[in-house]
Amino acid sequence: MEFFDKFKIWVLCICLISQLGHGFYLPGSYPHKYGIGDTLSVKVNSLTSIDTELPFSYYSLPFCKPQDGVKDSAENLGELLMGDRIENSPYTFRMYTNETQIFLCKTSPLSADEFKILKKRIDEMYQVNLILDNLPAIRYTQKDGFLLRWTGYPVGIKIQDLYYVFNHLKFTVLVHKYEETNVASVMGTGDAAEVIPTLKKPGSDVQGYMVVGFEVIPCSFQHKTESLKNLKMYGNYPSSIECDPGAVAMAVREGEPVAFSYEVTFVESDIEWPSRWDAYLKMEGAKVHWFSILNSLMVITFLAGIVLVIFLRTVRRDLTRYEELDKEAQAQMNEELSGWKLVVGDVFRAPSNPSLLCVMVGDGVQILGMAVVTILFAALGFMSPASRGTLVTGMLFFYMILGIAAGYVAVCLWRTIGCGDTKGWVSVSWKAACFFPGIGFLILTTLNFLLWNSHSTGAIPFSLFVILILLWFCISVPLTLVGGYFGAKAPHIEYPVRTNQIPREIPPQKYPSWLLVLGAGTLPFGTLFIELFFIMSSILDGSRLLCFWIPLCRFDPTCGRLCRGFSCSYVHAYLCGGLENGGGSPSLLLGRLPYTSSSTP
Repeated sequence: MEFFDKFKIWVLCICLISQLGHGFYLPGSYPHKYGIGDTLSVKVNSLTSIDTELPFSYYSLPFCKPQDGVKDSAENLGELLMGDRIENSPYTFRMYTNETQIFLCKTSPLSADEFKILKKRIDEMYQVNLILDNLPAIRYTQKDGFLLRWTGYPVGIKIQDLYYVFNHLKFTVLVHKYEETNVASVMGTGDAAEVIPTLKKPGSDVQGYMVVGFEVIPCSFQHKTESLKNLKMYGNYPSSIECDPGAVAMAVREGEPVAFSYEVTFVESDIEWPSRWDAYLKMEGAKVHWFSILNSLMVITFLAGIVLVIFLRTVRRDLTRYEELDKEAQAQMNEELSGWKLVVGDVFRAPSNPSLLCVMVGDGVQILGMAVVTILFAALGFMSPASRGTLVTGMLFFYMILGIAAGYVAVCLWRTIGCGDTKGWVSVSWKAACFFPGIGFLILTTLNFLLWNSHSTGAIPFSLFVILILLWFCISVPLTLVGGYFGAKAPHIEYPVRTNQIPREIPPQKYPSWLLVLGAGTLPFGTLFIELFFIMSSILDGSRLLCFWIPLCRFDPTCGRLCRGFSCSYVHAYLCGGLENGGGSPSLLLGRLPYTSSSTP
């Protein structure tokens, strides 16, 4: 009773303390208030394309540059790894001040190289990505009666061997009137002019607005040469500019300049600040996702029935009987045994390269744990798309921290194969810490050289390479060694059956094992390919996937149970058909473990 009394007191104290704080939007940036007339600065991100996966700098094309020069924004590790390069731009607005016919600049006559690269970017369907108050510019288009949403706008368009550039932008900024709340004062990050004041203070009742939407309509407009004379940046274009998205007029030609202009309109919206990302995160085709989930459940149910019939009728009965037999009785019955029962004493024989198996299992556990934890945190909202690069940064962080799990599992399996012998656990831990990361780092270095050669912003800076190496050897490797140390101290797993001292003669196999591997992967892929298609499409076209609960809910049922069921079914059929290819094969070990562990005392 004393324990429960203390527990009640602690709960009461926590509830009282919680009344002093207030909830807030945790994963993204903080809301900011802009006064009427405050400056809003638009930023530009890398040029991206769904046709080619190489991002390029915005200023690699002949676009207007800011008067005070191009400046890079501070970016986190995830943004750099994803190829984002956020820079300032010459587009500036004044809060709640509509402006039309704003002249930006006229470029110098296009050189042969500039004309060539501009045509290439138009052919490859590159998009310009603008950002205002951490919101990407969104573009709406109509197709077959459906309203489609796109982030960014195309550089230009090609019509009948002529290239047209979108040189006039019509911006629409959705704003929501700021309402005073009792939220405690916080520090925010971003491009805002002012962090929201919270508690009632003198002067805090000044009218202000929050940005809740940023839309763009690109147009191709042919400016008159006479009207551009004596015009400076942000000057008013003397004649009217009709922005028609369906018409093109500004054809680019070698040796001719390109003039840029824009207009901006502010619209007061009912959208509240916490809901401003809804337009970006709505899922197109939710019915297809539900069909994919139903498809997976049907396949899993069918497979579970097959596995249940096989093991309830044969394996469980046989294992129970063999566990009751001593060594002499089992030796007398070997002559009557057939099928998979012939290798019952060879299933747990050590493979030819046990350290490689241990390292791969340990690294697999590390990758699996990283995926599960990342999806879990993303589903809880800690990795909102509003905070760029958080997802990739979180994946890298969790992978390094879970190095302790890789070392522990690898050394535990090493000791199990060696019947409790701890000799060589340091070597296994080092291999687990360097095997998969080393392969990944080699691939990353090779791809980075190719990106450097292409002058892409996806190339990782040398300083980031140094940071990754330091994170690897200063965090991941020590944690893996710590996990290996605890694995060497932990009790090893005892095998449920004895291993024969003399390996059994294996008859030649009828079918190659790789054929069964391909067959075993067909049905799991059939349950995943629809969802995988949407996820990969979201990654390649730069869109955002908010519903992390879909991969979270399907991760264990689809990947875990399906693969476990196939391991059991195929290994059982493989052995019963007399297709044994080695008692020490890791596939036999993985296929045997699910049902031997259930019958172990």
